Amino acid sequence: MGKLSRDDVLKLANLARLELSEDEITEYVTELSEILQYVEMLQSVDVSGLAPTNQVTGLTNVTRDDEIVDYGYQVADLLTNVPAVEAGQLKVKRMIG
Repeated sequence: MGKLSRDDVLKLANLARLELSEDEITEYVTELSEILQYVEMLQSVDVSGLAPTNQVTGLTNVTRDDEIVDYGYQVADLLTNVPAVEAGQLKVKRMIG
């Protein structure tokens, strides 16, 4: 499947809903064929002795545990400084129209 035809590129363009010029069709026949040839080359590599790799940095669990920090303020006291409150929460103008 290393070489794509003009019809293959037109079918792909149709599926992607792309309108291609004649120059683009010619260019994509060449470029996509080269990509497929490269993938075929990669598929022929012997990887039988290698373990699957899904992470290469070696980092694990770099997140911290969530901890509640008490700064000594009450929510009701903080809400006295905002323009509008509804059901104990800040009330803001609608963002999506």
